Amino acid sequence: MTTLLAILAGLAVLVAGAELLVRGAVRLAERAGVSPLLTGLVIVGFGTSTPELMASVQGSLAGSPGIAVGNIVGSNLFNSLVILGLAALIRPLSVAGGALWRDGVVMAAVAFGFAALGLVWTLDRAAGAVLAALMAGYLWLAWRQERAAGPAEHGAAFDKAEAFEAADPALRPRPAGPDGLRAWAVPAGTALLGLLLLLGGAWLLVEGAIGLAQALGVSEAVIGLTIVAAGTSLPELAASALAALRRRGDVAVGNVLGSNIYNVLGIGGATALLAPTAVPPEVARFDAPLMAAACLLLLLFLASARRLSRAEGAVLVAAYAAYVWAVWPA
Repeated sequence: MTTLLAILAGLAVLVAGAELLVRGAVRLAERAGVSPLLTGLVIVGFGTSTPELMASVQGSLAGSPGIAVGNIVGSNLFNSLVILGLAALIRPLSVAGGALWRDGVVMAAVAFGFAALGLVWTLDRAAGAVLAALMAGYLWLAWRQERAAGPAEHGAAFDKAEAFEAADPALRPRPAGPDGLRAWAVPAGTALLGLLLLLGGAWLLVEGAIGLAQALGVSEAVIGLTIVAAGTSLPELAASALAALRRRGDVAVGNVLGSNIYNVLGIGGATALLAPTAVPPEVARFDAPLMAAACLLLLLFLASARRLSRAEGAVLVAAYAAYVWAVWPA
């Protein structure tokens, strides 16, 4: 019971910390004159993935690679199968062809690349530098494309920010108000409080996850792939579900495509740079290739008719249920 409470408390504190950090950082970016587009792509886009980031970094620092790497792989499985599956059950999701091929192919490519990396290498600082450089390159290309894009040509990075800004309007950039010490101090304090909550929430979550694995007699990788990954992905679930309810299928899909790319390149890269870790053999042999296959299946479903139907959504959710049944010991 104590470990479950620690996990639930850690998740709640992580989500609250991420929201405060992003709110404060967005307001600071306004004061500094950063463009709303760049704020959305970088601060909102990456900031809303900080629960996954902090959980993976803390897991690695705690000597639990199963939680650190399992969270990255499991989050992408949960995103691809559960989040878009449930969103499609709410309402079939349509997506523009250009964004699908651009961002969907990138998502599948980085998923297969990460799976290959786990088989032949490890998450050391060299791998982290490569992943982080690819993340920076992707954001730079997204920024250039969005500057020239029409209203119906937005990419996944933009849609990820749009999904969270629609769910929480306080994250949306707005014109800066009057200048002054308070105008800088309040958002700085908000961001700092959010960072402290993220650190505390990540510690609680990882300690609870380690304790739960020991109590149940299962590997830490199983806990990281399922409970931790699903928990840190709940904000993405809420954002995509809300977009589906509002008939914004492109935003729901873009949120998941963008989140999957951020998870592999951004979270994987940052984790490897800050706290290098091994890729557990069982994750490298089974779960990471399965994550890549799930991303490919999602891409094929979306490409079949530029939409994700309710039947396809049901298949995705059922596939995740089968996966959880397979990885949890009897």
